[in-house]
Amino acid sequence: MTDRAAIVRLLDARTLDDGVLAQCTALLDESERLRLARFVRRERRNQFIAGRVLARRTLGAVLGVAPETVRLVERPGAAPALAVPEAGAAGFSISHSGAWIACAASATGRVGLDVEVVDPARDIDALAAQAFDASQQAWLAARPAASRLGDFYRAWSTLEARFKLGTAAAATFDLSRPGLSIVVCCEYELAAPPVVESDAL
Repeated sequence: MTDRAAIVRLLDARTLDDGVLAQCTALLDESERLRLARFVRRERRNQFIAGRVLARRTLGAVLGVAPETVRLVERPGAAPALAVPEAGAAGFSISHSGAWIACAASATGRVGLDVEVVDPARDIDALAAQAFDASQQAWLAARPAASRLGDFYRAWSTLEARFKLGTAAAATFDLSRPGLSIVVCCEYELAAPPVVESDAL
């Protein structure tokens, strides 16, 4: 992996059967198993398992190590942390929406990621009133009807990705595809935009 690069892996959880999920669960560390035990809903349990394994695969790719050697530690009220291997400035971010789970990772800096299933039935004006400031709400209201839904989701995903980054973003990338809003923010300029890769566990 070259300097100033990031990758995004995308997984459709509908492709996971009970056998695959059981194998994935065996890769989790103790802190992850403790958190997993608190989930009641099957969908949320599956998202958690797949997200943690996808993070290991994505981090393994950018760090040049086997995914099973990557260790993550749960932190109450915060995103998981990379514990092993010692990776210096490496960063990663996990996001999920509906059946989709995504992970962005970089060997050289922090990243923030948001993925959202685009749902035309949602009341985007009500959501914007909750999430956007007055200027962003005015901007959305002025958008053409044909693009308002996509514009809303891109703006929303950008806010979420910046929040997850936790610092000022030097680069923001809209990697959306039909039906799915994907935004990555990085703390540094990239040599090239991240590429979204489909993954399967």
